[in-house]
Amino acid sequence: MMRRRTNLLASCTALALALGATACGGGPVSTGGGDKSLDGQTITVAGVWSGSEQKNFQKVLDAFTEKTGAKTQFVSTGDNVSTVIGSKIEGGKAPDVVMVPQVGVLQQFAKQGWLAPLSKTATAAVDADYASVWKNYGSVDGTLYGLYFKAAHKSTVWYSPEALDQAGVEPPTTYDALLKAGHTVADSGLAAFSVAGQDGWTLTDWFENIYLSQAGPEKYDALAAHRIKWTDPTVVEALTTLGKLFKDKQLMAGGQKGALNTDFPGSVEKVFGPKPEAGMVYEGDFVAGVAKDQFGRKIGEDANFFPFPAVGGGKAPVVSGGDAAVVLKDGQNQKAAMRFLEYLTTPEASAVWARAGGFLSPNKKLDLAAYGDDVTRETAKSLVAAGDSVRFDMSDQAPAAFGGTKGAGEWKILQDFLRDPSDPKGTAAELESAAAKAYKG
Repeated sequence: MMRRRTNLLASCTALALALGATACGGGPVSTGGGDKSLDGQTITVAGVWSGSEQKNFQKVLDAFTEKTGAKTQFVSTGDNVSTVIGSKIEGGKAPDVVMVPQVGVLQQFAKQGWLAPLSKTATAAVDADYASVWKNYGSVDGTLYGLYFKAAHKSTVWYSPEALDQAGVEPPTTYDALLKAGHTVADSGLAAFSVAGQDGWTLTDWFENIYLSQAGPEKYDALAAHRIKWTDPTVVEALTTLGKLFKDKQLMAGGQKGALNTDFPGSVEKVFGPKPEAGMVYEGDFVAGVAKDQFGRKIGEDANFFPFPAVGGGKAPVVSGGDAAVVLKDGQNQKAAMRFLEYLTTPEASAVWARAGGFLSPNKKLDLAAYGDDVTRETAKSLVAAGDSVRFDMSDQAPAAFGGTKGAGEWKILQDFLRDPSDPKGTAAELESAAAKAYKG
């Protein structure tokens, strides 16, 4: 989310148009004063967040404590949520609440009988204040288990206005123009892109945006559900398109080796840190939180975004994601845990993180004034207004063994493809082999 004020409106307008934005009104709805009815009780909340995201979520936990008297403890799971939570349940140390970042993992937890259905209070809030797509992704076999507290807009390319201005480059609207602009940036002295290849999930996001735009939403839905194979020609075509970037050492900071040694926070640092190595980094809206909190960048001025550009003859993609709060049956304090989820349904809870930055809420009742800058405000407005037309992150819909496990499945195969992008057909075959095994399981 970045760029000079003269360009800010154009960026936001383009994103709003891409999402079919309309107004989303409503102000904060308080759950009332703190009743301290949970004094002396403690809930444990597990999630993938670290760094600035963990720090900002802690503010939400602290607000819940102030309101109810309940103490909270956050446990970071790392990326392997499914494995970590499974082992904790087996060891008799299950957390009370898990913030689940993948639909596939939520479905897995529900089918294993680990989850408690949401309370009537929480369900009523979801029905009233969220687009139905968020309820659908939080439900398994018609029962609502997950509340999507934090949403992500994963079709944003972040850039340094200074770097693009120096290169004389305007934000592109097509993928071919993106690569061409990248070469112009590289010619001016900086690599075009910082790619977080050490984190396999970022590579799935690259693929999904290209695939949604190039192959279209119907194929996207079919591949996400594994109704078509990963050896389908559309997959090979998307990998070929992605390979154009991966094999071009001029475009990536540090080349393939550098990308594979760069994690997500590091990829943001290479663009917005004290010693920039690249002009652009592709990832979701949460890049803003890292750029702002860790590197002091002012969003909308020295950090901005443009929508992920259209690929081939397709439309610009709109991919989303999110973290769903679920209550584990084996937790120590299920009643207090459900109260926490009820709190998370309120605009009051969302506003805490919205003020801190690096956050979007799918809650339609959250006042847009809660967001700290115009760029985030416009992104949140358009994401909520897009309603059910947004496509959810594909890897997050897959079984965890394929779409959500570090060093395995899609994450590892795309890292191998980044290392050597010369055989898209072979990579597609590997993806299909891993997917077939995971979806059967």
